[in-house]
Amino acid sequence: MSVFIIAEAGVNHNGSIKLAKELIDAAVESGADAVKFQTFKAESLVSKTAEKADYQKKTTDASELQFDMIKKLELDVSAHKELHAYCQEKDIMFLSTPFDHESIDLLSDLGLQIFKIPSGEITNLPYLRHIGSLDKKIVLSTGMSNLKEVGDALNILINAGTSKDNITVLHANTMYPTPMEDVNLNAMLTIQKEFDVAVGYSDHTLGIEVDIAAVAMGASCIEKHFTLDKTMNGPDHKASLEPEELKAMVGAIRNIEKALGSSEKKPSPSESVNIDIVRKSIVANQKINKGDILTDKNITIKRPGKGISPMQWDEIIGTIAVKNYKLDDLI
Repeated sequence: MSVFIIAEAGVNHNGSIKLAKELIDAAVESGADAVKFQTFKAESLVSKTAEKADYQKKTTDASELQFDMIKKLELDVSAHKELHAYCQEKDIMFLSTPFDHESIDLLSDLGLQIFKIPSGEITNLPYLRHIGSLDKKIVLSTGMSNLKEVGDALNILINAGTSKDNITVLHANTMYPTPMEDVNLNAMLTIQKEFDVAVGYSDHTLGIEVDIAAVAMGASCIEKHFTLDKTMNGPDHKASLEPEELKAMVGAIRNIEKALGSSEKKPSPSESVNIDIVRKSIVANQKINKGDILTDKNITIKRPGKGISPMQWDEIIGTIAVKNYKLDDLI
């Protein structure tokens, strides 16, 4: 099964439908499976006095409150419908992360088959129960959480009516950008082992190498922020990939998928043609007459591999030559 790649546009549209559509085009061009936005009502998401995170203060006006920043990035119902239709036209899956009950309903009404739960909602019991009750596929991000919190969230989703087979748990780190020493990619395998669930990785590092490593380790889903231009104003542009980088990431992941192959160890079709050329056979080391005894003096091992395998050396030593041989003849 192919790795499901989510190109996370998030709020990098800066509140503009035109920009959002350009982001969809870039996601299509990259070869990603889905493009994801964020669905929220600023009033339901943050209180009017909530401060911004430090990384948001660095990438936006530090004196502006979180509410005012988020309000500008809100997409209304008609925008959702327009972007959803545009994705259908472009043959890429439209996804969005809901941040409140009203947003969950909006996305459910749009007919979304996959619901993405962000790291910040992993301890939000009523929210988890609401999404779990829809019986859709779920992608659960686990930034900032410990193993017990992941287990608790899974139990709520499953008890609300979602089969565990329909849940993919993403290891994540909620810092933009994530320092390499904090990635802890092995924790993805811990989640897989502990809960016997499909796993993936939601990445906030600056490069693409960790995503490629995650796929090599068994991730079935990769999510990565992207933007049209890292220098734009807004909270997430700086820690996002630009279109060419996104394309490179998708290409690398698709190559790694091919390279992982089956688990059987056998000669591949491409290398089989080289077996006779590269392997060796037992050959005459000098002129040998019929009736001579074959010894380690008159036979040796050389390419090609079309004759008797050197693995039969011990059986050949001490036998009688059945014909005359010239130097380098295959025995």
